[in-house]
Amino acid sequence: MPGVSLAEAKEDIKPAVESKLAASDLLLDAAKAGDRLVAVGARGHIVYSDDQGGSWTQAAVPVRQLLTAVYFVDDKNGWAVGHDSLILNTSDGGQTWAMQYRDPELDEPMDPNGPSLLERPLMDVWFRDANTGFAVGAYGIFLRTNDGGKNWEDLSDVVDNPDGFHYNAIAEIKGAGLFLAGEMGTMYRSADYGDTWETLTDMPYDGSWFGVSGTKQSNVVLVWGLRGNMYRSTDFGDSWQEVDLPTGATLLGGNLSASGELAVVGAGGVVVVSHDGGQTFDVVTRPDRIALASATVLDNGKILLVGQHGVSTAGANGLKAN
Repeated sequence: MPGVSLAEAKEDIKPAVESKLAASDLLLDAAKAGDRLVAVGARGHIVYSDDQGGSWTQAAVPVRQLLTAVYFVDDKNGWAVGHDSLILNTSDGGQTWAMQYRDPELDEPMDPNGPSLLERPLMDVWFRDANTGFAVGAYGIFLRTNDGGKNWEDLSDVVDNPDGFHYNAIAEIKGAGLFLAGEMGTMYRSADYGDTWETLTDMPYDGSWFGVSGTKQSNVVLVWGLRGNMYRSTDFGDSWQEVDLPTGATLLGGNLSASGELAVVGAGGVVVVSHDGGQTFDVVTRPDRIALASATVLDNGKILLVGQHGVSTAGANGLKAN
């Protein structure tokens, strides 16, 4: 990609400030790195826990930008993405991080009337294996690496998105491929795990999607977003059924556990949990009503919550842990 070198792009970057309150600041996503938990968020803060969320340690991070998502392909190798089109990598399970990518033309406008590249945050990241991965985000940005992130290529043109709608979430769907969801109800699927993409035209909803997940069942997709809207497909997006939830709160992030539980959270402290592949959900609203950004079901059955007030652990129903 034309522009300055990564070394030059790093010149105006400052490392995250060490803070004892890093785990209590705004956090937006969390992931498992083997037995370790890793969460990312505001001011470049990344924290990790080796005791199922009982205590947290701040990682060494070279940036102060807001980090929006994190993904681990194994217990050592992970990637985090965020604002300024940043991509960070760790090879030690999240203790230390290095910058792999930052858009080299941050101050150049995309077009005379459009946003600058500085305003193109990456919103999600997913890796097929230790080499091949994808980072997606605002205004249709779509990046790919085939060498573990040493080089990232802008392949935004491979997805049919002439209006530049934001991509908010990407996920693997068991037995089917990859699914990409974004604003204005846009959805895309890839049966070859990211090499080619098909636009879905029969969209069940025209509002923004903020999350997507597969389940333990083949071809099953769940998408969720504004005003508590959630839909489920059992045929990789050919047809959809609305999931009737007793909430109108916007649903933001969530994760599928290795054992098949799906936890989704959102505005106003809403927590939505399914134990049967998204066929039914238990819905609670936490008394503090603090906004939540993502959730992960832990091996002990409790739920790790990240959001406005950092990271906390809830019981299996999303309420205060015993």
